[in-house]
Amino acid sequence: MIKSLNFKLAAFALLAAVSAVVDARAQEQLRSPSDYLGYELGSKWTPHHRVMDYIRHVADHSSLVSVKKYGESNEGREMLLAFVSSREHMDRLEEIRRNNLKRTGLTEGAPAADSPAIVWLSYNVHGNEPSSSEAAMKTLYELARPGNRDARRWLRDAVVVIDPMLNPDGRQRYIQWYRQTAGELPNIHPEAREHHEPWPGGRTNHYYFDLNRDWAWLTQHESRVRVAEFQRWMPHIHVDFHEQSYEAPYYFAPAAEPFHHAITDWQHDFQYTIGKNHAAYFNKNNWLYFTREVFDLFYPSYGDTYPMFNGAIGMTYEQGGHSRAGLGILKTEGDTLTLKDRLTHHVTTGLSTVEVSARHAEEIIEEFSNYYRKSNREPTGKYKTFVIKGSNNPDKLEALFELLDRHQVAYGKAKKEQSLTGYNYTTGKEERFQLRRDDYLVSAYQPKSILARIFFEPRPELEDSVTYDITAWEQHYAFGLEGYAMTKKVEVASFEGPVKEVAGLRTEKPYAYLARWQDTQDIKMLADLLRKEVDVRHARRAFVLDGEQYAAGTLIITRTNNRTLGGRFDRLVQDIAARHRQQLMPVETGFVKSGADFGSSSVRHIAKPRVALLSGRSTSPNRVGEVWHFFDQQINYPLTLLRTDYFDDVDLHNYDVLVLPAGSGSQMLDEQQLQKVKAWVSAGGKLIALGGANKMLVDRDDFSLASRALPSDTSKVEIDTFGAQQRQRISDFNAGSIFKVRMDSTHPLAFGYDSHYFSLKLNSDAYKFLDEGWNVGVTGEESHMSGFAGYKAKERLKNTLVFGVQRMGSGSIVYLVDNPLFRAFWHNGKLLFGNAVFMVGQ
Repeated sequence: MIKSLNFKLAAFALLAAVSAVVDARAQEQLRSPSDYLGYELGSKWTPHHRVMDYIRHVADHSSLVSVKKYGESNEGREMLLAFVSSREHMDRLEEIRRNNLKRTGLTEGAPAADSPAIVWLSYNVHGNEPSSSEAAMKTLYELARPGNRDARRWLRDAVVVIDPMLNPDGRQRYIQWYRQTAGELPNIHPEAREHHEPWPGGRTNHYYFDLNRDWAWLTQHESRVRVAEFQRWMPHIHVDFHEQSYEAPYYFAPAAEPFHHAITDWQHDFQYTIGKNHAAYFNKNNWLYFTREVFDLFYPSYGDTYPMFNGAIGMTYEQGGHSRAGLGILKTEGDTLTLKDRLTHHVTTGLSTVEVSARHAEEIIEEFSNYYRKSNREPTGKYKTFVIKGSNNPDKLEALFELLDRHQVAYGKAKKEQSLTGYNYTTGKEERFQLRRDDYLVSAYQPKSILARIFFEPRPELEDSVTYDITAWEQHYAFGLEGYAMTKKVEVASFEGPVKEVAGLRTEKPYAYLARWQDTQDIKMLADLLRKEVDVRHARRAFVLDGEQYAAGTLIITRTNNRTLGGRFDRLVQDIAARHRQQLMPVETGFVKSGADFGSSSVRHIAKPRVALLSGRSTSPNRVGEVWHFFDQQINYPLTLLRTDYFDDVDLHNYDVLVLPAGSGSQMLDEQQLQKVKAWVSAGGKLIALGGANKMLVDRDDFSLASRALPSDTSKVEIDTFGAQQRQRISDFNAGSIFKVRMDSTHPLAFGYDSHYFSLKLNSDAYKFLDEGWNVGVTGEESHMSGFAGYKAKERLKNTLVFGVQRMGSGSIVYLVDNPLFRAFWHNGKLLFGNAVFMVGQ
């Protein structure tokens, strides 16, 4: 037995010695980014595939690094994570991950005490802020480099996760343009063409979405795969590397006010600890920097705030540069900013973050644990239970629950029926209501307590009204759901099974099939039916048939109008409905009890619209992307993008619908082009103006849209001070808040809605009611519900047009003053846009 044990020990020692030799040889072969790429890092842009190759090279030649592919971009470019730590930690990486989840309560079990801090570094979420991916390679090398004693010391107390490129498609778009544009040597003069990126730019992803505003809403593929991996790890520190104007110094934490009240004192204070560490390095190198300005921590869908609301320390680091800086640019003060400067600053703050995190690892882990301990036992915030009524549309419920599932926010059903008091999201008042067993509950007593609060808090407290982004996003409003917020804790029963049950059909060959018109899923089914050449009609008036009430907008698919489909008709329609999990109601007659019979002129054919979208110079890439994504990814319906630079040559008679996105106002279409559009509308076309695009049409000949000015107040004279100018201006500013809009549900633009709609209003642009046309959605005297709007803006926005339709000749113009597709997360607005495309003007 002793000989056997000695043999095993000797064998183990030999194996360890061999492993050490192999590891040493691999380490010797580890090359710096410059050696591997064949050029000095910072002298050229590194394309996506070579960045990925280098990440893998480091993993292949260092036992301190491993790589995981976690997804692909829309255009098929791979997305990688690199994990860096000590040999000891790397050998038990999965154990560390699971142990950390135990601290949150998302995984059962008691966490071990000896855990490292988990530091996550994210690079290049904006594609044309590209220095950070270059910095990612250098940062990874420095952490893995043999002989880097500082890094070895840090990695004993930290696991570092590096995502070198969050937006591969946008970055490659920028890099490819720059390489095609620049000469052998960079031209540092700001007016050179290489400093003026063309439309749409590389900032956004394939669909022109800003991924840094999508962390919470997860509308984009890249966001979903990234956040899924984030949820698997739940890091303690997260840094999002960015760039700003090339004239600006470096920005790092601490962030600016306002901080959302859900952010803890420790999270706030530790940003100062990290910032002071960075400052020491910047002071030593005489680099300029600033803190506590511009970049606040309120809107929840950023790469700094989203980690904050998941218990981490989230931070944005901003290097001067952006797309205009290229490989080098001459600044106003006479200095030349180079790519090497930019990546060096990012490497410095990245390594400094690892250093300070390792130094405070024990404190970080303890505070992280406290964060989740309190979430489960003593949740913060006024409201402790959020109610989502079970009577809501099941498609909307499923869409909300899919989002909550992705964020691991728990929900369930009411355990018992009872009478309670809560904040009614619809009325904005505290009211008594009856809680029923089929109602859904989200309790604040759960690991993701703070995120639940962020999603459902009716009116987030805002200490400082000067903010960087929108100030309201509550999910009852976003999804069009009825419910309540309660200050009382209510017990939640576990919920299993689908929200929506789709019953089988009652007959094989009915007279017609009916389908209710209520949500985006209904648009998607309609789009599929039209693509398959199924004749679909819709009721312009409510009706009653077989004891069932059907609202205006109900889809009617008759057998007689689909004779060309022959024997395929029933199977085709039923298969399409099943694919979209929509309930068909087969009926044996077109004779209704009340309303219009199916042969009435009030039952209109839905023509298959040919839709075009204006894009290109002077349009906003983000706003173009919202429409493109809606058609291409959400309802799968054909869309043609037309560019402004050849719009003169476009025959608009090839299209039935033209969508105008927001952009540079009158610069989108000149007077001659606008006349062309008017002639097309008069001949039967439909123009949809989205959000800011309405500015191009306001107060123009033949357009009914007119601006509404705020009456001047001459009762009091105030002397403005220079230092207070920003705060004086915000009295007339609406930072993105929620308004209750009265809807005319008898108009096709409002089919599927009740008497009101909660709109995300993004500015203080105010328009009069249409003198000629239909005022389908309007504000009232007290319409503001949530978020910041200055007192002058609130006054201006009273009794104004939000959604309207004007006839022009044989065609129509749809004014959508508030953009219902904004960032694709305002789910309840999508039906409104679907109505504009498919219902209006039929």
